[in-house]
Amino acid sequence: MLEAGHAAPTFELPDSDMNMASSEHFLGSKNLVLFFYPKDSTPGCTLEAIEFSDLIDQFTAMDTLVFGISMDNFVSHAAFRDEQGLAVTLLSDIDGAFCEAYGVWQERERNGEKRKGIIRSTFVVDKQGIIRHSLYDVKPKGHAMQVLELVKGFCTGGVCTGGF
Repeated sequence: MLEAGHAAPTFELPDSDMNMASSEHFLGSKNLVLFFYPKDSTPGCTLEAIEFSDLIDQFTAMDTLVFGISMDNFVSHAAFRDEQGLAVTLLSDIDGAFCEAYGVWQERERNGEKRKGIIRSTFVVDKQGIIRHSLYDVKPKGHAMQVLELVKGFCTGGVCTGGF
């Protein structure tokens, strides 16, 4: 599992409009919040995405971009975004390679049946591409505010410190 201080795995993934988003494009200029979630339009995922969207202006003020990532395709992401009025960018990791790189694709048990799926997790990555916070198996309610407070911990007035 990835921890604070590790270099963040890079990505190049399509968003809900089929535009490619690359982590290397933001290196040196933006902090990133990457929240991995199991499935578009499910109750917990909807709550989490709406809460992040409601706080998007505060994240933006701290040079921080917020990306929601699941294995849903861009068509599903576009519908989810439009139905819920989401302000966060949703990225599609269809083959799960990025989920694997972050260690969020895990076996879990539900109703006595084991199967693999995305464990709801969030990573805060600083402008240098270093993971500042890794949060695995989070609960959706109130999580966006918790992440905002973590970003505020190293960013003041849009200026982010480099140390842990």
